[in-house]
Amino acid sequence: MAVKQISVLLGNVPGSFAKLSHILDLEDISTKAVSAASTKESSRVRLVVNDPDRAAALLSSYNFNFEITEVLAAEVPLHTGGMNAILKPLSKAEINIHYLYTTINRIGRETILILGVDKLDEAREILEQNWIHLIDGEIYSIP
Repeated sequence: MAVKQISVLLGNVPGSFAKLSHILDLEDISTKAVSAASTKESSRVRLVVNDPDRAAALLSSYNFNFEITEVLAAEVPLHTGGMNAILKPLSKAEINIHYLYTTINRIGRETILILGVDKLDEAREILEQNWIHLIDGEIYSIP
């Protein structure tokens, strides 16, 4: 099972991200991971939240421009080269990483990396073959 990510397109104006965050907070939807990137005209905010389906319904009711995509959540091994334990096998398998970011909180001591890739199922298989622990539904309940 992949993790659901919500990507929201916002105007690149002061307060637009704060408005999004406020609306989610009002409905007790908590952010587990977040990434934001801007161009001159717009910003794209990627979120993993505790209840993506309810968040999508809420964003729709406020007429936000968003999409839900599936991503992988992987624990970065706690040793030198831990990040490469994830990146190298994906590179060797010619899986393109479109973006990555980390969670706000953790389950254990490991950092959880959110990965947007071009071949989701193949990437999952490759990472599991390389002993990378993937986080699925439990990401939604990170305190």
